[in-house]
Amino acid sequence: GDILDDYLRTDGVWILTRNKQFYKANNERECAEKCEAERNFYCRAFIFTRKKLECLTLAENAKMTVTFNSMDAVLYEKKIYLLQCKRGIGKDYRGTEAKTWRGIPCQNWAEKTPHNPNYTPEKYPNAGLEENYCRNPDADENGPWCYTTDPATRFDYCNIPESECMQCNGEDYHGEVSRTESGLECQRWDAQEPHAHGFTLKHFPGKDLRMNYCRNPDGELRPWCFTASPDKRWEYCNIHRCTTHPPVSGLGSQCLSRKGEDYRGRIAVTESGNACQHWDTQFPHKHGWIPDKYPCKGLEENYCRNPDGEKRPWCYTINSSVRWEYCAIPHCDGTEQGIAGMNVPVQVPLLEECYWGKGQSYRGTTSITASGKKCQAWNSIFPHKHEKNPERFPNADLRDNYCRNPDGRNSPWCFTTDPSVTWEYCNLRRCDDHRQE
Repeated sequence: GDILDDYLRTDGVWILTRNKQFYKANNERECAEKCEAERNFYCRAFIFTRKKLECLTLAENAKMTVTFNSMDAVLYEKKIYLLQCKRGIGKDYRGTEAKTWRGIPCQNWAEKTPHNPNYTPEKYPNAGLEENYCRNPDADENGPWCYTTDPATRFDYCNIPESECMQCNGEDYHGEVSRTESGLECQRWDAQEPHAHGFTLKHFPGKDLRMNYCRNPDGELRPWCFTASPDKRWEYCNIHRCTTHPPVSGLGSQCLSRKGEDYRGRIAVTESGNACQHWDTQFPHKHGWIPDKYPCKGLEENYCRNPDGEKRPWCYTINSSVRWEYCAIPHCDGTEQGIAGMNVPVQVPLLEECYWGKGQSYRGTTSITASGKKCQAWNSIFPHKHEKNPERFPNADLRDNYCRNPDGRNSPWCFTTDPSVTWEYCNLRRCDDHRQE
Protein backbone atom coordinates (compact mmCIF):
# COMPACT_ATOMS: atom_id res chain seq x y z
CA GLY A 1 0.00 0.00 0.00
CA ASP A 2 0.84 3.69 -0.08
CA ILE A 3 3.28 4.75 2.65
CA LEU A 4 0.93 7.65 3.47
CA ASP A 5 -1.86 5.22 4.41
CA ASP A 6 -0.23 4.90 7.83
CA TYR A 7 -0.59 8.64 8.49
CA LEU A 8 -3.47 10.97 9.37
CA ARG A 9 -3.34 14.10 7.21
CA THR A 10 -4.38 17.59 8.42
CA ASP A 11 -4.01 20.60 6.12
CA GLY A 12 -2.96 24.03 7.37
CA VAL A 13 -1.65 22.95 10.79
CA TRP A 14 1.75 23.39 12.45
CA ILE A 15 2.73 21.97 15.83
CA LEU A 16 5.23 23.30 18.32
CA THR A 17 7.87 20.64 19.03
CA ARG A 18 11.28 20.41 20.66
CA ASN A 19 12.73 17.43 18.82
CA LYS A 20 12.70 17.88 15.04
CA GLN A 21 14.93 17.46 12.00
CA PHE A 22 14.92 19.47 8.74
CA TYR A 23 15.22 17.81 5.34
CA LYS A 24 14.62 18.73 1.71
CA ALA A 25 11.87 16.70 0.01
CA ASN A 26 10.04 16.98 -3.30
CA ASN A 27 6.75 15.60 -1.99
CA GLU A 28 4.95 14.12 1.01
CA ARG A 29 6.01 10.55 0.24
CA GLU A 30 9.70 11.46 0.35
CA CYS A 31 9.08 13.20 3.66
CA ALA A 32 7.32 10.09 4.99
CA GLU A 33 10.38 8.04 4.05
CA LYS A 34 12.53 10.46 6.08
CA CYS A 35 10.23 9.95 9.06
CA GLU A 36 10.42 6.15 8.73
CA ALA A 37 14.23 6.30 8.58
CA GLU A 38 14.62 8.79 11.46
CA ARG A 39 17.13 7.58 14.07
CA ASN A 40 17.51 10.72 16.25
CA PHE A 41 14.14 10.09 17.94
CA TYR A 42 10.88 8.22 17.51
CA CYS A 43 9.25 10.01 14.58
CA ARG A 44 5.56 10.42 15.40
CA ALA A 45 4.70 12.93 12.69
CA PHE A 46 6.09 15.14 9.95
CA ILE A 47 5.27 18.52 8.42
CA PHE A 48 5.67 19.17 4.70
CA THR A 49 5.64 22.70 3.26
CA ARG A 50 4.68 22.87 -0.38
CA LYS A 51 6.25 26.23 -1.27
CA LYS A 52 9.66 25.65 0.30
CA LEU A 53 9.62 21.86 -0.24
CA GLU A 54 10.79 21.43 3.33
CA CYS A 55 10.29 18.36 5.47
CA LEU A 56 10.28 18.40 9.26
CA THR A 57 10.30 15.09 11.10
CA LEU A 58 8.82 15.44 14.59
CA ALA A 59 9.08 13.61 17.89
CA GLU A 60 5.65 14.87 19.02
CA ASN A 61 2.18 14.80 17.52
CA ALA A 62 -0.89 16.99 18.02
CA LYS A 63 -1.94 14.98 21.10
CA MET A 64 1.29 15.94 22.89
CA THR A 65 1.85 19.62 22.13
CA VAL A 66 0.39 22.93 20.95
CA THR A 67 -1.00 23.39 17.42
CA PHE A 68 -1.54 26.56 15.38
CA ASN A 69 -2.57 27.48 11.85
CA SER A 70 -0.08 27.64 9.00
CA MET A 71 -1.53 27.94 5.50
CA ASP A 72 1.30 26.25 3.58
CA ALA A 73 1.90 23.37 5.98
CA VAL A 74 0.49 19.85 5.86
CA LEU A 75 0.73 17.78 9.06
CA TYR A 76 0.96 13.98 8.79
CA GLU A 77 0.67 12.06 12.07
CA LYS A 78 1.45 8.35 12.37
CA LYS A 79 -1.84 6.63 13.17
CA ILE A 80 -0.14 4.06 15.39
CA TYR A 81 0.86 6.81 17.84
CA LEU A 82 -2.65 8.25 17.92
CA LEU A 83 -4.23 4.99 19.07
CA GLN A 84 -4.74 4.63 22.80
CA CYS A 85 -5.74 1.01 22.36
CA LYS A 86 -4.15 -2.24 21.27
CA ARG A 87 -4.57 -4.59 18.34
CA GLY A 88 -4.28 -8.26 19.22
CA ILE A 89 -1.63 -8.75 21.89
CA GLY A 90 -0.47 -5.14 21.49
CA LYS A 91 3.04 -5.80 20.17
CA ASP A 92 2.73 -2.62 18.09
CA TYR A 93 1.01 -0.58 20.84
CA ARG A 94 2.57 2.90 20.97
CA GLY A 95 0.15 4.73 23.24
CA THR A 96 1.04 6.72 26.36
CA GLU A 97 -0.45 4.57 29.14
CA ALA A 98 2.19 4.52 31.91
CA LYS A 99 0.67 2.62 34.83
CA THR A 100 -0.27 -0.98 35.51
CA TRP A 101 -3.81 -2.29 35.78
CA ARG A 102 -3.50 -1.87 39.56
CA GLY A 103 -2.52 1.79 39.14
CA ILE A 104 1.21 1.42 39.96
CA PRO A 105 3.33 3.90 37.90
CA CYS A 106 5.69 2.29 35.40
CA GLN A 107 9.49 2.49 35.64
CA ASN A 108 11.30 4.27 32.81
CA TRP A 109 12.67 1.69 30.35
CA ALA A 110 16.10 3.36 30.37
CA GLU A 111 16.44 3.35 34.17
CA LYS A 112 17.83 0.56 36.37
CA THR A 113 16.02 1.26 39.63
CA PRO A 114 14.15 -0.12 41.39
CA HIS A 115 14.47 -2.99 38.86
CA ASN A 116 17.35 -3.88 36.54
CA PRO A 117 15.54 -4.44 33.21
CA ASN A 118 16.18 -7.15 30.63
CA TYR A 119 14.41 -5.08 27.97
CA THR A 120 16.04 -1.71 27.27
CA PRO A 121 15.88 0.81 24.40
CA GLU A 122 19.47 -0.08 23.45
CA LYS A 123 18.81 -3.83 23.21
CA TYR A 124 15.41 -3.45 21.50
CA PRO A 125 15.51 -0.24 19.42
CA ASN A 126 12.40 -1.13 17.41
CA ALA A 127 10.15 -2.01 20.36
CA GLY A 128 9.12 1.57 21.19
CA LEU A 129 10.67 1.46 24.68
CA GLU A 130 10.38 5.21 25.32
CA GLU A 131 9.75 7.01 28.59
CA ASN A 132 7.80 4.68 30.92
CA TYR A 133 5.01 3.79 28.51
CA CYS A 134 3.46 0.31 28.55
CA ARG A 135 4.87 -1.87 25.77
CA ASN A 136 5.07 -5.52 24.69
CA PRO A 137 8.64 -6.07 23.46
CA ASP A 138 8.55 -9.87 24.03
CA ALA A 139 5.16 -10.54 22.39
CA ASP A 140 3.61 -11.57 25.73
CA GLU A 141 0.20 -13.13 25.08
CA ASN A 142 -1.27 -11.15 28.00
CA GLY A 143 -0.53 -7.84 26.26
CA PRO A 144 1.49 -4.68 27.06
CA TRP A 145 3.31 -4.50 30.39
CA CYS A 146 6.01 -2.52 32.18
CA TYR A 147 8.53 -2.69 35.00
CA THR A 148 6.91 -0.99 38.00
CA THR A 149 8.16 1.63 40.44
CA ASP A 150 7.17 -0.68 43.31
CA PRO A 151 10.32 -2.50 44.55
CA ALA A 152 8.15 -5.48 45.55
CA THR A 153 6.62 -5.89 42.05
CA ARG A 154 9.14 -6.31 39.24
CA PHE A 155 6.60 -6.04 36.40
CA ASP A 156 2.87 -6.08 35.78
CA TYR A 157 0.40 -5.82 32.89
CA CYS A 158 -1.35 -2.66 31.76
CA ASN A 159 -5.07 -2.23 31.16
CA ILE A 160 -5.07 -1.32 27.46
CA PRO A 161 -8.44 -1.51 25.67
CA GLU A 162 -8.64 -3.46 22.42
CA SER A 163 -9.17 -1.71 19.11
CA GLU A 164 -10.13 -2.77 15.61
CA CYS A 165 -11.31 -6.14 16.80
CA MET A 166 -14.77 -7.61 16.50
CA GLN A 167 -17.00 -9.34 18.97
CA CYS A 168 -18.75 -12.46 17.72
CA ASN A 169 -19.22 -12.17 13.94
CA GLY A 170 -18.79 -8.43 13.82
CA GLU A 171 -22.49 -7.53 13.63
CA ASP A 172 -21.78 -4.70 16.08
CA TYR A 173 -18.34 -3.77 14.75
CA HIS A 174 -17.97 0.03 14.55
CA GLY A 175 -14.23 0.32 13.86
CA GLU A 176 -12.50 2.15 11.03
CA VAL A 177 -10.82 -0.61 9.04
CA SER A 178 -11.45 0.29 5.40
CA ARG A 179 -9.42 -2.26 3.44
CA THR A 180 -10.26 -5.83 2.54
CA GLU A 181 -8.22 -8.87 3.52
CA SER A 182 -6.37 -8.74 0.19
CA GLY A 183 -5.54 -5.03 0.65
CA LEU A 184 -8.19 -3.47 -1.61
CA GLU A 185 -9.62 -0.12 -0.56
CA CYS A 186 -13.31 -0.20 0.37
CA GLN A 187 -15.96 1.67 -1.61
CA ARG A 188 -17.99 4.22 0.33
CA TRP A 189 -21.41 2.91 1.35
CA ASP A 190 -23.12 6.06 0.04
CA ALA A 191 -21.48 5.62 -3.39
CA GLN A 192 -22.81 3.53 -6.27
CA GLU A 193 -19.53 3.31 -8.21
CA PRO A 194 -17.75 1.19 -9.17
CA HIS A 195 -20.41 -1.15 -7.69
CA ALA A 196 -24.10 -0.27 -7.42
CA HIS A 197 -25.82 -1.86 -4.42
CA GLY A 198 -28.72 -1.61 -1.99
CA PHE A 199 -26.78 -1.39 1.29
CA THR A 200 -27.58 2.22 2.14
CA LEU A 201 -28.34 4.05 5.37
CA LYS A 202 -31.94 4.38 4.22
CA HIS A 203 -32.46 0.64 3.89
CA PHE A 204 -30.17 -0.41 6.78
CA PRO A 205 -30.56 2.49 9.26
CA GLY A 206 -29.15 0.68 12.28
CA LYS A 207 -26.03 -0.79 10.67
CA ASP A 208 -23.69 2.23 10.94
CA LEU A 209 -22.87 2.27 7.21
CA ARG A 210 -20.51 5.25 7.45
CA MET A 211 -17.68 6.29 5.14
CA ASN A 212 -16.10 3.19 3.62
CA TYR A 213 -15.64 1.28 6.88
CA CYS A 214 -16.00 -2.51 6.92
CA ARG A 215 -19.36 -3.60 8.31
CA ASN A 216 -21.55 -6.70 8.62
CA PRO A 217 -25.11 -5.52 7.92
CA ASP A 218 -26.45 -8.84 6.62
CA GLY A 219 -25.25 -11.55 9.00
CA GLU A 220 -22.14 -12.67 7.11
CA LEU A 221 -19.38 -14.56 8.91
CA ARG A 222 -17.47 -11.32 9.47
CA PRO A 223 -17.37 -7.66 8.32
CA TRP A 224 -16.96 -6.95 4.62
CA CYS A 225 -17.26 -4.14 2.09
CA PHE A 226 -17.71 -3.46 -1.59
CA THR A 227 -14.26 -2.72 -3.02
CA ALA A 228 -13.00 0.31 -4.95
CA SER A 229 -11.73 -2.09 -7.63
CA PRO A 230 -14.10 -2.60 -10.61
CA ASP A 231 -12.79 -6.18 -10.87
CA LYS A 232 -13.79 -7.27 -7.35
CA ARG A 233 -17.34 -6.58 -6.20
CA TRP A 234 -16.93 -7.33 -2.49
CA GLU A 235 -14.57 -9.02 -0.06
CA TYR A 236 -14.23 -9.80 3.64
CA CYS A 237 -12.08 -7.56 5.81
CA ASN A 238 -9.21 -8.85 7.95
CA ILE A 239 -10.52 -8.00 11.43
CA HIS A 240 -9.54 -10.34 14.23
CA ARG A 241 -11.83 -11.37 17.05
CA CYS A 242 -11.42 -9.65 20.40
CA THR A 243 -9.72 -11.82 23.00
CA THR A 244 -12.61 -11.34 25.41
CA HIS A 245 -16.26 -12.05 24.60
CA PRO A 246 -19.04 -9.74 25.74
CA PRO A 247 -20.84 -11.12 28.77
CA VAL A 248 -24.10 -12.91 28.07
CA SER A 249 -26.99 -11.14 29.73
CA GLY A 250 -28.28 -13.07 32.70
CA LEU A 251 -31.86 -12.01 31.93
CA GLY A 252 -33.70 -15.00 30.55
CA SER A 253 -30.51 -17.00 30.01
CA GLN A 254 -31.91 -20.04 31.89
CA CYS A 255 -35.48 -19.61 30.66
CA LEU A 256 -37.30 -18.34 27.60
CA SER A 257 -37.77 -14.61 27.09
CA ARG A 258 -38.77 -13.15 23.75
CA LYS A 259 -37.37 -15.56 21.11
CA GLY A 260 -34.83 -17.11 23.45
CA GLU A 261 -31.75 -15.88 21.54
CA ASP A 262 -29.96 -15.40 24.87
CA TYR A 263 -31.06 -18.78 26.27
CA ARG A 264 -28.01 -20.58 27.70
CA GLY A 265 -29.69 -23.39 29.65
CA ARG A 266 -28.92 -27.09 29.31
CA ILE A 267 -32.11 -28.55 27.89
CA ALA A 268 -31.03 -30.91 25.10
CA VAL A 269 -34.21 -32.65 24.01
CA THR A 270 -36.91 -31.50 21.59
CA GLU A 271 -40.56 -31.09 22.49
CA SER A 272 -41.42 -34.46 20.88
CA GLY A 273 -38.71 -36.22 22.90
CA ASN A 274 -35.90 -36.47 20.33
CA ALA A 275 -32.39 -36.01 21.75
CA CYS A 276 -30.43 -33.14 20.23
CA GLN A 277 -27.45 -33.62 17.92
CA HIS A 278 -24.17 -32.03 19.06
CA TRP A 279 -23.52 -28.72 17.30
CA ASP A 280 -19.91 -29.66 16.49
CA THR A 281 -20.93 -32.83 14.63
CA GLN A 282 -22.29 -33.31 11.12
CA PHE A 283 -24.13 -36.58 11.67
CA PRO A 284 -26.87 -37.51 11.13
CA HIS A 285 -27.56 -33.99 9.78
CA LYS A 286 -25.06 -31.79 7.95
CA HIS A 287 -25.38 -28.10 8.78
CA GLY A 288 -23.56 -24.78 8.83
CA TRP A 289 -23.86 -23.80 12.48
CA ILE A 290 -20.23 -24.53 13.36
CA PRO A 291 -19.41 -23.40 16.94
CA ASP A 292 -16.00 -22.00 15.94
CA LYS A 293 -17.60 -19.85 13.25
CA TYR A 294 -20.29 -18.49 15.57
CA PRO A 295 -18.52 -18.08 18.93
CA CYS A 296 -21.22 -15.98 20.61
CA LYS A 297 -24.26 -18.13 19.80
CA GLY A 298 -23.73 -20.49 22.73
CA LEU A 299 -23.45 -23.58 20.52
CA GLU A 300 -22.16 -25.82 23.30
CA GLU A 301 -22.64 -29.55 23.56
CA ASN A 302 -26.11 -30.39 22.19
CA TYR A 303 -28.07 -27.77 24.10
CA CYS A 304 -31.14 -26.12 22.51
CA ARG A 305 -30.28 -22.71 21.08
CA ASN A 306 -31.66 -20.01 18.79
CA PRO A 307 -28.72 -18.73 16.72
CA ASP A 308 -30.74 -17.50 13.74
CA GLY A 309 -33.70 -15.59 15.14
CA GLU A 310 -36.25 -18.42 14.88
CA LYS A 311 -39.46 -18.33 16.96
CA ARG A 312 -37.72 -20.04 19.89
CA PRO A 313 -34.77 -22.35 20.69
CA TRP A 314 -34.35 -25.49 18.61
CA CYS A 315 -31.78 -28.14 17.72
CA TYR A 316 -30.92 -30.73 15.10
CA THR A 317 -31.99 -34.16 16.31
CA ILE A 318 -30.17 -37.51 16.43
CA ASN A 319 -33.18 -38.97 14.59
CA SER A 320 -32.09 -39.24 10.95
CA SER A 321 -35.68 -38.81 9.75
CA VAL A 322 -36.27 -35.59 11.75
CA ARG A 323 -33.79 -32.88 10.81
CA TRP A 324 -34.66 -30.35 13.51
CA GLU A 325 -37.34 -29.48 16.06
CA TYR A 326 -38.20 -26.76 18.55
CA CYS A 327 -37.46 -27.37 22.22
CA ALA A 328 -39.85 -26.98 25.15
CA ILE A 329 -38.15 -24.30 27.25
CA PRO A 330 -39.80 -23.02 30.45
CA HIS A 331 -40.86 -19.44 29.93
CA CYS A 332 -39.49 -16.78 32.25
CA ASP A 333 -43.01 -15.83 33.34
CA GLY A 334 -43.58 -19.39 34.62
CA THR A 335 -45.41 -20.90 31.65
CA GLU A 336 -44.05 -23.38 29.16
CA GLN A 337 -43.92 -22.66 25.47
CA GLY A 338 -45.38 -25.69 23.75
CA ILE A 339 -46.12 -26.46 20.18
CA ALA A 340 -49.88 -25.99 20.46
CA GLY A 341 -51.27 -22.98 18.64
CA MET A 342 -47.84 -21.85 17.43
CA ASN A 343 -48.49 -22.54 13.72
CA VAL A 344 -45.13 -24.31 13.52
CA PRO A 345 -44.06 -25.44 10.03
CA VAL A 346 -43.37 -29.15 9.74
CA GLN A 347 -40.14 -30.57 8.34
CA VAL A 348 -38.73 -27.16 7.38
CA PRO A 349 -34.95 -27.05 7.79
CA LEU A 350 -33.42 -23.99 9.44
CA LEU A 351 -29.94 -23.82 8.00
CA GLU A 352 -28.98 -26.00 5.08
CA GLU A 353 -26.28 -26.17 2.50
CA CYS A 354 -28.74 -27.79 0.10
CA TYR A 355 -32.43 -27.81 -0.83
CA TRP A 356 -35.08 -30.47 -1.58
CA GLY A 357 -37.16 -30.54 -4.73
CA LYS A 358 -37.41 -27.00 -6.05
CA GLY A 359 -36.34 -25.53 -2.72
CA GLN A 360 -39.72 -24.03 -1.78
CA SER A 361 -39.18 -25.35 1.76
CA TYR A 362 -35.59 -24.04 1.97
CA ARG A 363 -35.13 -21.91 5.10
CA GLY A 364 -31.37 -21.55 5.22
CA THR A 365 -29.36 -18.34 5.50
CA THR A 366 -27.43 -18.41 2.24
CA SER A 367 -27.58 -14.93 0.66
CA ILE A 368 -25.13 -15.27 -2.25
CA THR A 369 -26.07 -16.02 -5.85
CA ALA A 370 -24.40 -18.59 -8.08
CA SER A 371 -22.16 -15.88 -9.60
CA GLY A 372 -21.19 -14.47 -6.18
CA LYS A 373 -23.53 -11.47 -6.01
CA LYS A 374 -25.12 -10.45 -2.73
CA CYS A 375 -28.88 -10.75 -2.43
CA GLN A 376 -31.18 -7.75 -2.09
CA ALA A 377 -33.40 -7.73 1.01
CA TRP A 378 -36.93 -8.92 0.24
CA ASN A 379 -38.52 -5.93 1.95
CA SER A 380 -36.38 -3.54 -0.11
CA ILE A 381 -37.23 -2.29 -3.60
CA PHE A 382 -33.74 -1.00 -4.32
CA PRO A 383 -32.00 -1.48 -6.67
CA HIS A 384 -34.85 -3.62 -8.11
CA LYS A 385 -38.55 -2.86 -7.71
CA HIS A 386 -40.62 -6.00 -7.20
CA GLU A 387 -43.72 -7.42 -5.54
CA LYS A 388 -42.11 -10.47 -3.90
CA ASN A 389 -42.43 -9.13 -0.38
CA PRO A 390 -43.35 -10.77 2.96
CA GLU A 391 -46.86 -9.29 2.87
CA ARG A 392 -47.76 -10.87 -0.49
CA PHE A 393 -46.02 -14.18 0.31
CA PRO A 394 -46.58 -14.66 4.07
CA ASN A 395 -45.73 -18.38 4.02
CA ALA A 396 -42.49 -18.09 2.02
CA ASP A 397 -40.36 -16.87 4.96
CA LEU A 398 -38.98 -13.88 3.01
CA ARG A 399 -36.65 -12.80 5.80
CA ASP A 400 -33.68 -10.45 5.42
CA ASN A 401 -31.93 -11.20 2.11
CA TYR A 402 -31.92 -15.01 2.38
CA CYS A 403 -32.36 -17.13 -0.75
CA ARG A 404 -35.93 -18.37 -1.14
CA ASN A 405 -38.32 -19.73 -3.78
CA PRO A 406 -41.70 -18.08 -3.21
CA ASP A 407 -42.98 -18.56 -6.76
CA GLY A 408 -42.04 -22.11 -7.75
CA ARG A 409 -38.96 -21.51 -9.87
CA ASN A 410 -36.42 -24.29 -10.42
CA SER A 411 -34.50 -23.59 -7.19
CA PRO A 412 -34.03 -20.91 -4.49
CA TRP A 413 -33.16 -17.47 -5.86
CA CYS A 414 -33.05 -13.81 -4.93
CA PHE A 415 -32.96 -10.33 -6.37
CA THR A 416 -29.35 -9.09 -6.46
CA THR A 417 -27.77 -5.86 -5.19
CA ASP A 418 -26.29 -5.37 -8.65
CA PRO A 419 -28.59 -3.01 -10.62
CA SER A 420 -27.55 -4.63 -13.91
CA VAL A 421 -28.70 -8.12 -12.80
CA THR A 422 -32.29 -8.31 -11.55
CA TRP A 423 -32.21 -11.82 -10.07
CA GLU A 424 -30.19 -15.02 -10.04
CA TYR A 425 -30.42 -18.53 -8.66
CA CYS A 426 -28.47 -19.02 -5.46
CA ASN A 427 -25.27 -20.88 -4.78
CA LEU A 428 -26.95 -24.02 -3.46
CA ARG A 429 -27.06 -27.69 -4.45
CA ARG A 430 -29.89 -30.21 -4.32
CA CYS A 431 -29.82 -32.37 -1.19
CA ASP A 432 -30.73 -35.53 -3.10
CA ASP A 433 -27.68 -35.13 -5.36
CA HIS A 434 -25.55 -36.29 -2.42
CA ARG A 435 -27.98 -38.24 -0.27
CA GLN A 436 -26.40 -40.05 2.67
CA GLU A 437 -27.68 -43.52 3.46
